[in-house]
Amino acid sequence: MTDPLRGWQPAPPGFKHVVSVSLGNSSRNAREELTVLGQPFVLERLGTDGDANKAAELFAALDGRVDAFGLGGADLYVIAGGRRYTFSNVRRLVSHARITPVLDGSGLKNTLERDAIAQLDPVVGWRGQRVLMVSAVDRFGMAEALAGAGADVVYGDLVFGLNLNVPLRSIGALRRVARLALPALTRLPQDWFYPTGEKQNTSVQGQGTRYYAWADVIAGDTHYAKRYAPRDLRGKTILTQTITEADRAWMEERGVARLITTTPRIGKRNFATNVLEAFFVALSGKREALSEAEYLRFVREVGFRPEVTALG
Repeated sequence: MTDPLRGWQPAPPGFKHVVSVSLGNSSRNAREELTVLGQPFVLERLGTDGDANKAAELFAALDGRVDAFGLGGADLYVIAGGRRYTFSNVRRLVSHARITPVLDGSGLKNTLERDAIAQLDPVVGWRGQRVLMVSAVDRFGMAEALAGAGADVVYGDLVFGLNLNVPLRSIGALRRVARLALPALTRLPQDWFYPTGEKQNTSVQGQGTRYYAWADVIAGDTHYAKRYAPRDLRGKTILTQTITEADRAWMEERGVARLITTTPRIGKRNFATNVLEAFFVALSGKREALSEAEYLRFVREVGFRPEVTALG
């Protein structure tokens, strides 16, 4: 039996250690050190290339040895329309962590990303901007904030997630679809409609491609946006969160004019919301998810702000 921790190193003494166990591609793995409010941290991502059994082994092997887990490449919860929905198969996966708390980023998406839209308004001018949200039910805070700021939004959940040419053009329509579909969808394996493993490295063309051409801004999950993107993205803005140097190169090759991330770069990359949510929980010293007010307080304290980068 292979040791899941072979080659792994614990954080140095005095450091807090956050590990994101991801179903995503291992080529995106990273380990960074930083000090925040006087506390040194190691932030680490361990990808399993879509192997749920390997992810379960990592949760079990690291349980109690790190301060907080992130869950990457999958959502444990989706917060939509004021309700929280739980993915059954993901709940079984994270049950292997019995001591260390597991955070999937849903709480931070609903607070930090909503706040980021307001902060970005003087830069972007959301009113009238044509925005394609490739998937919105997993980023409902961003979806509602864009609608509230006056953007012309197409929510692509049915187009890209279920391959139905039914673009949702209002936040009310998105709420209705979430309320009707999520109780059933959360019983299905999440990799049916979210790219994991090698799927994160390839793009496919489909009926949703036309909406990329229509949009000024493509918003949402990086992997989702890349999965269905055409080669020509000249002049577009991409609004997302998880970015590596390879992602930047991919965008520049396709002519993306501007990259906006909802948090600043840490080391060589922008970490996913699951890593940052786990980071805030570890920083607080608690063993559970924080309240929305607590997340926003820590965002202000550490000075996290959206980052705007001109490309090309």
